[in-house]
Amino acid sequence: MAAPLRSQVLQLMRQDILAAEFKPGERLVEARLCALYEVSRTVIREVLRQLESEGLVTTVPNRGPVITELTAFEAKALFEVRCALEGLAGALFAERADAEQRKRLGEVVRWFSRSYCEADLAERLAMKDEFYSILTAGAVNPVIDSTLRGIHARVQMLRGLSMQAEGRGPETVRELEAIHEAAAVRGDADAARRACETHVRNAATTALRELAARHGDHQESKAD
Repeated sequence: MAAPLRSQVLQLMRQDILAAEFKPGERLVEARLCALYEVSRTVIREVLRQLESEGLVTTVPNRGPVITELTAFEAKALFEVRCALEGLAGALFAERADAEQRKRLGEVVRWFSRSYCEADLAERLAMKDEFYSILTAGAVNPVIDSTLRGIHARVQMLRGLSMQAEGRGPETVRELEAIHEAAAVRGDADAARRACETHVRNAATTALRELAARHGDHQESKAD
């Protein structure tokens, strides 16, 4: 039962971090986490290691694990790289993807469109992960694939902020449909690149706005 238990706690804690149950920079005390999730220190330590690999937790010398606190500058830098890479991935998908990959991209976009409103944050992130998995596989470029995986891990919290923002859901659906239309249906590399870049830029605008608001709330709570 150990592995399923770790997976359950990992999912719960990931959702709590993305839902701002923990504050940026907050120290993660093992004893408190054990009591909160009703598991052993061994499970908590394994979960924290996984969350650190995803970029949600950072180990700070003399403090231990804390919730990752991205600055606006760091967030912008990550989105700039993500924009360039996803634009290239979309263009290459339009040129290289096979029929099955084009079909699967359409299926996941339709799934996202149907399910987005009722899905919780974890389900939304899972659907987006599947979308990117298909997109990068169809680009047939292992460097883009591995680099984007690292970028997506580091912007996971920012993706959570963007996807929870009011009004962002319908925009995301339209943007993914535009990527699918350009890359999978028409095979138009230039249009696919532009559609991917538009999606990332819009996500960046929303996430940076939400990040600023969250940091403002965090600073106020510290002052209180």
